[in-house]
Amino acid sequence: MKIRHVRAIAVFGIALVALTGARGSGGGGCDNSSSSSSGGSHRDDDSGSTGGVSVPGGSGADKAARDITIDECKYDDATKALTAKITINNSGSLDYDYDVTMKFTGGAGGTAVPATASESAIAVAAGASETTVLSTPYTGSGDGSEYTKCEVSRASRS
Repeated sequence: MKIRHVRAIAVFGIALVALTGARGSGGGGCDNSSSSSSGGSHRDDDSGSTGGVSVPGGSGADKAARDITIDECKYDDATKALTAKITINNSGSLDYDYDVTMKFTGGAGGTAVPATASESAIAVAAGASETTVLSTPYTGSGDGSEYTKCEVSRASRS
């Protein structure tokens, strides 16, 4: 009877790891200490640019978001646009087309009006990576410095 009990606990533990995933998540939020969110990946620093951070996930949208790394988010003075350079890594065995929406925001109490940039049908072959830049026109009157945060707000693959 004792062996059955130990086996049941072991099976439960394996099922729990399978359901929750073996990877950890930094949780929501988007400050300097955060490394992930439910919608995508992001990291902030004082310059407003982001570094490459990946996100674990479980649902269909999270699986697509997990494949996306934000390489850089910034205001492009030459084009007067908010830009996000991302890399999509398709480590699967099927080719996918990705649809990605980025959200640009400012700090709490700031003047930045949330802005989004979207790109559809980004083709990524199985086992390959693609880098692309998403951009949206800057509608402010300053230098874009009010935008300090950037994250994947929506991602899907088909």
